[in-house]
Amino acid sequence: MSDRRRVGVVLANLGTPDEPTPAAVRRYLREFLSDGRVIEVPKLVWFFILRLFILPLRPKRVAHAYASIWQGDSPMRLILLEQVQAIQRRLSDAYPSLEIMVKPGMSYGNPALRAALTELQQAGCHEIVVLPLFPQHSATSTGPVIDQVASWLQQQRNIPGLHLVRDYHVHPAYIAALAESVREHWANHGRADKLLFSFHGIPQPYADKGDPYPVQCHATAQAVVALLGLQADEWAISFQSRFGLQEWVKPYTDVLLKTWGESGVGSVQVLCPAFSADCLETLEEIAVENHETFIKAGGKHYQYIPALNARAAHLDAIEAILRPQVQAAAACCGSMAPVAASCPARATCGAVCEMCVSAAN
Repeated sequence: MSDRRRVGVVLANLGTPDEPTPAAVRRYLREFLSDGRVIEVPKLVWFFILRLFILPLRPKRVAHAYASIWQGDSPMRLILLEQVQAIQRRLSDAYPSLEIMVKPGMSYGNPALRAALTELQQAGCHEIVVLPLFPQHSATSTGPVIDQVASWLQQQRNIPGLHLVRDYHVHPAYIAALAESVREHWANHGRADKLLFSFHGIPQPYADKGDPYPVQCHATAQAVVALLGLQADEWAISFQSRFGLQEWVKPYTDVLLKTWGESGVGSVQVLCPAFSADCLETLEEIAVENHETFIKAGGKHYQYIPALNARAAHLDAIEAILRPQVQAAAACCGSMAPVAASCPARATCGAVCEMCVSAAN
């Protein structure tokens, strides 16, 4: 075993089926839709709705949609693994005095979040950093990650130090990466009449109870708009992927696109900032279904701007978000490098910065 102290990092995303088949989708939906964080309906009532109506009927249609975007594996899983490999290289290069282990984890499906935590602990990581790849905090997405981490910790005797990122909805590097992706799309395809920021929706009652997600979505969009220098009539924000009969946060993406098409808006480009990786909701719902909605309503040109995925600027942002957490973890596990004499913060710093690592070497 290496003499270097080990710090674990988990990049966590929502989840995806193992295969684009009805059986695999049914397993995934059973796990996902059984989470009380996602569905806030009395358990007994939801038990019968889920098992009598949703699980018998929905998997076949959803499996067909997954099959249309499958790339030998789920795009979300492929992208998450690519992100993990890239961040592993970056953090290992940035902190040579540490042995950093980066693992993928999903709230639902595979690779499982609990398995990632167990693997890191068994490998000797006494400090673990968890980054939920949900820029905007919601009890429906970040919440299940925190719940699973807490549940896993309850089963441990040798409890590791935990460093958890709550959100990064206006982190400068994240906002810069979004703006860069839009500018690059403009350079290659020209500008549309409207830029639409489409975020995954949540039920309106969740927001009414205090979920900060809609507010943070607006803050993200406004920060990107400020970098792009857009005027008020050149962009809008909306919410997609509603499910069930209750009211969700508005405006709805499909309804807004239909209204735009009918009112003479000729071209639209859609960005989905809440998704750190392309998935069913972006590649099928936004890129295909909503394209048809806009064109049928009278629109002429519609383009989806891909998620940040494993773009260099996105990896820069993930690294920038992780660095303070890794530094704090390193300090906690007693792996601080000697402080360089020239460091301006040498009296108070509790982190392993590049200057100090260089001094140690």
